[in-house]
Amino acid sequence: MSSLPQRKNLHHSVPSWVKSGSKFFVTINCAKRGFNQLCRDTVSNSLLQSVEFYHQKCRWHCSIFLLMPDHAHAIISLPPNESMPSVVKSWKRYTAKYCPISWQSGFFDHRIRDDESWEEKAQYIRLNPVRRGLIEKIDDWPYRWPKA
Repeated sequence: MSSLPQRKNLHHSVPSWVKSGSKFFVTINCAKRGFNQLCRDTVSNSLLQSVEFYHQKCRWHCSIFLLMPDHAHAIISLPPNESMPSVVKSWKRYTAKYCPISWQSGFFDHRIRDDESWEEKAQYIRLNPVRRGLIEKIDDWPYRWPKA
């Protein structure tokens, strides 16, 4: 049996030339994929409350956060005194302890460069449960923040 290629660890540090307050599309995966770990009422409520808490405490500014059964998508920006790796790691550590969830190490991020790209990514996030056949209309998905 041949060995699979090893996944590269991405550094996630924001280059100094990136404007402060830039928005990032972020995906965070559960360690075990393929079954529902996040879209259960007790777990999802705790996760979404923690998203709001981080938003209120200015650890991140979250425009949208959506849970899927085995991963989460978000659009966030960070204050100048925060680093994306430390904030995401802190959030994952907290949620793993209190939910409990086992997250994959690391995360995926993509810097959003303009308003058109922001809307494309936000629509991608909103439509994810529709594309997966979990709901018919975007408004039917309860596992998102903010709710409206």
